[in-house]
Amino acid sequence: MATLLGLGHCNRRTGCKMELSGLVFPFWMFIFFCASVDGYPSGKVREACTSMIPCHGSSPQLLPEHTITVNATEFKPRDKIEVHLSGPDFEGFFIQARDAEDLDSPAVGSFMLADRRLSQLLTCGHTKSSAVSHTSKAKKKHIQVYWIAPADAPKRVQFLATVVKKYKTFWVKIPGPIVSQPNAPSPTPPLHTTSKAISTSHSVSYLSKPFNTSGCGRMKFCIRNPSNCDPESASCFFLSFQQEKSSVFIEMSGPSEGYLAFALSHDQWMGDDDAYLCINEDHHVHVSTAYLKGRSPPVLNSENALEDVSWRLVDGVLQCSFRRSIRLPAYKGRFNLDASYYIFLADGEASEGGLIYKHRRQPLITNGIYNVTGLPQDIGGSRSPQLIKAHGALMFVAWITTVSIGVIVARFFKPVWSHSFLFGKEMWFQVHRSLMLTTVMLTSISFVLPFIYRGGWSRQAGFHPYLGCTVMALTIVQPLMAGFRPSRHAPRRQLFNWFHWSTGTTARILAVVTMFLGMDLPALDLPDPWDTYTMIGFVAWHVGIDVLLEIHSYCLVRKVEVIEDDRVQILQSLTSAEAEGRLFKQIVLTIYVCGNIVFLTAFLSAISQI
Repeated sequence: MATLLGLGHCNRRTGCKMELSGLVFPFWMFIFFCASVDGYPSGKVREACTSMIPCHGSSPQLLPEHTITVNATEFKPRDKIEVHLSGPDFEGFFIQARDAEDLDSPAVGSFMLADRRLSQLLTCGHTKSSAVSHTSKAKKKHIQVYWIAPADAPKRVQFLATVVKKYKTFWVKIPGPIVSQPNAPSPTPPLHTTSKAISTSHSVSYLSKPFNTSGCGRMKFCIRNPSNCDPESASCFFLSFQQEKSSVFIEMSGPSEGYLAFALSHDQWMGDDDAYLCINEDHHVHVSTAYLKGRSPPVLNSENALEDVSWRLVDGVLQCSFRRSIRLPAYKGRFNLDASYYIFLADGEASEGGLIYKHRRQPLITNGIYNVTGLPQDIGGSRSPQLIKAHGALMFVAWITTVSIGVIVARFFKPVWSHSFLFGKEMWFQVHRSLMLTTVMLTSISFVLPFIYRGGWSRQAGFHPYLGCTVMALTIVQPLMAGFRPSRHAPRRQLFNWFHWSTGTTARILAVVTMFLGMDLPALDLPDPWDTYTMIGFVAWHVGIDVLLEIHSYCLVRKVEVIEDDRVQILQSLTSAEAEGRLFKQIVLTIYVCGNIVFLTAFLSAISQI
C-alpha cells in the first residue's frame, strides 16, 4: 500500500536499503535548524557608542577599504540625507554623525532605516536612533540609511563608521564626508508637536500618577491588552473614553519609547481614519491629531482640537490624556464620537523632529464596532485578525499532528498492524489515509483564508506566501499520485515509492520552513523568541522519535536469521522480528501523540492570546 503524504517504507524484497531514507528527513531538518539557530552577533553594540571601537581584543587596521558617501553637502533642520557605506565584503558596521569640530562629542541627529533586514537603530546617550549597526554577521557590500538633521545641529557635521571585515580585522571611525548648514538658524521647536499646535490657547501639564481601571465598564469605555491588565504594568496597553457632557476625556497608556496612537475607523483596514498620536520627542510627549490616508504615513494636523493635554513618561511606559468635543464640525477629518467605529491601538518608534516609523507589529483592533459614548464597556482586542488566527491554527493542527502522526504510522506500524483490519483494509493504512486526507482538507481550508482576508495576494509577507503555495501544490499532488499507484509487485512500484516519498518529505520540510516564516509576520506575530524555540523543540521531538524508531527497526532486522537465499523465509523472519517490538512501538506512538498534542496546545494557546 502506498502512502498519501508520508515517507516511503522499507521494501521487504530489497531488504532494508530504504530504511536509510527514513533518516533523510530528520537529517535535513537537523541541518536546517542547526544553521538557523547558529548564534550571530546582534549588532546591539551600545557599549561602543562613545569610542566606536568593537571589543574584539585586537588593534584596528589603519588604511580603510570602505567609503561613506552622501547625496547632499548642505542641510537645514529636519532635512533627510542619504548615507551610503560600501566596500569589500564586511560583517559588521557602526555609523554615527558627529560635530565635525569635535569628533569626540556625542552623536548628532537621528537615522532612519532603508532595510531593516540589514540594519537596526541604536540609542546612544539621550538621543534615540542616533546610531545604526548590523543585525547579523551575514556578509554585505553596501548599506543605505537616512540621517535626519536635528533642529539644534552644529554648523558642520561629519559621518563616521566602524567596519568589521572579520572578527580580528576592523577599522574604527572611518572618516566620511562633512555636511554643513550655510546659515545656521537658531534652534526652532519641532514640527507637528502638540505644544506648537495648542500653545496659543491651551496648556500642557505633567501627569503625577499612572492611570487606573476604576470605572471601566461602569463609568468609562475601556480597551485593555492583555485583557484585564493594569495600566500601571509595564506590559499593558490601555485606552479609555469617559463622556463628560459634550466632551470626551481620553486616556492612553502603553510600553513605548516612541509613540502610541489610536484611530477610529469604519472598517478593519488602515485608511481614511481619524487618528490621535502621543509622540515621545527627546523625553517630552507631544499630542497631535492626524488623518490616515491609505497606508501612507499619518498627516499630522497643524490645527489641534484637543484640550487639557497631560502626559507622563516613566520606565518606558508612555501615558497621555486629553479632552475633545464629541462633535467637531469645524475640523476636517475629525469623526463624531457619538457614532460606532472599529478602534485601532498601535505603537512604534519615533525619531527627533516628531518623525514616526511604521509600527513593527499589527495594531490592536477591536473585534467589532463600538460607540465610545454609549454603554460603558471593558473590552479587549486582537492584534491578529480572526481569519489569520484560523489560518495559523489549522496549519498547526495539520502539520504538527495529523501529518506527523500519519507518517510515523505508515513507516513503522505496517508489521504491527498488518493483521488488523478496519473496513476491509489493513488498519495501519486506514489510519494513515484518514490522517493524510484530514491534512489535505485542513491545509486547503487554511490556504484560502489569507486570500479572503487580504482580498488577493499579499506583497508584504516575504517568501511565506510563495512557499505556502508550493506546500499546497505538493499537498494536492500526493493523494492524486497515490490514486494512480501501481500494484504491489508491478515493475514501476519502486519508482512510485521514491517519487511519493520525495514529494511527501519535501512538503513537510517546506511546511516547517513556511510556519517559521509565518509566525513572525505582523498579522500573526507570535511571542518572540518563544515561538522559535517552541518550533525548534517540536522538530527536535519529531526527529528524536523518528531516529529512535529507526534504531529500533534496525536492531530487529539484525535479529533476522537468513536461511540460504529464500526470500519467503527472510520475509517471514523479518515479520516475526518486527512483531516482537509491537509493545515498544505502541508505547512510543502513545508518547509521541501526547507530545504532539502538548506542542499543538502551546501554539493554539499563543494564537488565542494575541
